[in-house]
Amino acid sequence: MPSRPVIVIAAVAALGAAAAPAQGATRFTIRGAGFGHGVGMSQYGAMGYAQHGARYDSILAHYYTGTRLGTTSPAQPVRVLLSSSLGPTFTGASRAGSKTLSPSKTYTARANGLGSIDLLHSGKRVATFTAPLQVAGGDGTLMTGGRRYRGTLTFAPDPLGGVDVINTLGLEDYVRGVVAWESPSSWPAEALKAQAVAARTYAITTHRSGSFDQYADTRSQMYGGVNAETSATDAAVAATRGQVVTYQGRPVTTFFFSTSGGRTEDIEDSVLGGSPQPWLKSVEDPYDSVSPRHRWAPQTMTLTQAGAKLSGLYRGKFRGITVVRRGVSPRVVLADVVGTRGKTRVSGATLRSRLGLYDTWAYFTSIGVKTTKPAPRPKSDPSSGGATASSVRVLSGRVMPAHRGAEVQVQRRAGSHWRTVRTPTVDAAGRYRVTVARRGTYRVLYWGDAGPSTTY
Repeated sequence: MPSRPVIVIAAVAALGAAAAPAQGATRFTIRGAGFGHGVGMSQYGAMGYAQHGARYDSILAHYYTGTRLGTTSPAQPVRVLLSSSLGPTFTGASRAGSKTLSPSKTYTARANGLGSIDLLHSGKRVATFTAPLQVAGGDGTLMTGGRRYRGTLTFAPDPLGGVDVINTLGLEDYVRGVVAWESPSSWPAEALKAQAVAARTYAITTHRSGSFDQYADTRSQMYGGVNAETSATDAAVAATRGQVVTYQGRPVTTFFFSTSGGRTEDIEDSVLGGSPQPWLKSVEDPYDSVSPRHRWAPQTMTLTQAGAKLSGLYRGKFRGITVVRRGVSPRVVLADVVGTRGKTRVSGATLRSRLGLYDTWAYFTSIGVKTTKPAPRPKSDPSSGGATASSVRVLSGRVMPAHRGAEVQVQRRAGSHWRTVRTPTVDAAGRYRVTVARRGTYRVLYWGDAGPSTTY
């Protein structure tokens, strides 16, 4: 998507001579690209590279600037927070602490204050253990929450009276449960290998709290345990066993995401924020177009609907959004949410969250149209092409922000098509005014986005 100024058009009273009032209408449109935070490796872009013959090591080197492959211990443990609930259940356990359990039975763990865990079977207490409680399976796997996991499960009381369920397992087994949930197993082998190395590196360079290292969802990376494993993704993990991404000899955090829109972003200008990192720089992503969200379908709504989503971020009535600064990609870094009584500066991350966008690579227009009768004139109006003043109408509005001389296109419906009939320019305040002499249906077009139609 080419870089362009963000223009907001709002209906206002006609300029010049007094005119009869008319009801205006405004359409708010969002166009954009990408899906995710935009930092590091684009998963669809990696798939596209693999389809074009690239090896996994060159894919990783492209997305993580200045890096090389290194190694780490495959046996190191990873602790994953699976869930937090009042009474999690599990099966397949042969031992809880020092107590022998039956793998065929279903047990429930409940908090008994912050220091103890009660273990129940069929509603009856089996034993009480000092928290946290570690449970192991006879065959090395356990079932909880409808999924099977390798390693052990730890049950720990949380401050709200529930129980945290934490799965502890070896690094390679953890990565096996991640890759297939992050990249479809039908993707090319080199893309899956790149995903395996990125997932492994992310796991050893990020730690969420004192009791666990990773969430099992997008707060860290998606993890599905044994149920997620496939032969294709297992092969990718095995082929890259112990390999990690390093910068100047040290493993570095390897952020990845779904779709770049054609270019990734510098981390400091993304929704992740933080200080600049030399391996997390914006790069071109030429094969990302294979993604279904490389470009979004335009989203349209009324100003009232958009204002409701942005409630509390502007003063007065909502008028539109003005982008103040973009990143390299060009994702929104800062923007002003503009109201009739003032504007509020917000981050691209805030707009993404409040408007429900896939990414911060977005453009905003709100295009209004208002029709009024011009003041009576004794002679024909030269600007209307010689028509009498009583036969013309005025289409007026305002663009915000605008540069003097910017053009809008006034279009008239001709059968199933629209034909541009006038191209008025705006003044320094963004206001425009144009007369039209022929009855029909009109609309205003700006930067490829169309406002609502009006008929007279």
